[in-house]
Amino acid sequence: MWGWLVALVLGGGTLASTVKIVQQGNEVLVERLGSYDRKLSPGLNFMIPVLDRVAYQETIREKVLDIPPQPCITRDNVSITVDAVVYWRVVDMEKAYYKVQNLQAAMENMVRTQIRAEMGQLELDETFTARSQINEILLRDLDHATDPWGVKVTRVELRDIIPSQAVLESMELQMSAERKKRAAILTSEGERDSAVNSARGRAEAQVLDAEARQKAVVLQAEAEQKATVLRAQADRQKQVLQAQATAEAIKIVQQAIQDDPSAVDAGKILLALGYMDMGATIGKSESSKVMFMDPASIPASLQSMLAMVPKQ
Repeated sequence: MWGWLVALVLGGGTLASTVKIVQQGNEVLVERLGSYDRKLSPGLNFMIPVLDRVAYQETIREKVLDIPPQPCITRDNVSITVDAVVYWRVVDMEKAYYKVQNLQAAMENMVRTQIRAEMGQLELDETFTARSQINEILLRDLDHATDPWGVKVTRVELRDIIPSQAVLESMELQMSAERKKRAAILTSEGERDSAVNSARGRAEAQVLDAEARQKAVVLQAEAEQKATVLRAQADRQKQVLQAQATAEAIKIVQQAIQDDPSAVDAGKILLALGYMDMGATIGKSESSKVMFMDPASIPASLQSMLAMVPKQ
């Protein structure tokens, strides 16, 4: 009875060591008699008891390596603390097991070394402004360095770059000074722009005022010129009308004398009145002061004018 029970247990153990089930996303390395034999793929696999054994089992999915904060020195001798995160996966399980011992510890030390080396080539200001470039450089260098271990580094991200407390205080003072300087510059620029705008406004106002005055003078001169022309035209037209009226009056008097010789005395009277009116007009002229007239010459003048009239 006990013999059968022992045989059953030994048979079950042997069967269990013969069958190996590998989960999806994992790989298993098998050694036979102490040397590498084959790699088991996901699913049901069979092994030879006693001869075969599982040497290494690991996932081939992407993993995350968290790098704790570590001190670094920049090129300008500033102490900073940097931490990072690395995304990686095993692409060759055989190399990952047989080429390096304790793969994760080796990768962590390599990442720390690369971060210190890269930070040592940059100044403090560059570490803040060139983070994406630093990530690309670390990714390239780490991927190349871990290739012999069968590892593929897919992404590297620097999370925090923290200067020492003394550096933070000096940076805060510098930023405060920069803000004050920027505010002073903006204030001075605003005052300058205001002064320039005011001066420009005054200059434009003076120009517009001068242009308005010039235009007013031109318009006034044009108006005076037009008025002078109109007055001259009116005077000329008046003289023409007066001359026409005088000519008509002479014709009427002449016709009246021709028709009635007895109207000569009336013509004399009209001529004497016209002569007197002419003297009054000359006396009203601004350029005339004194006019001398010989009364004895009036009849002679009238006689001369009447002599011009044809007799019947």
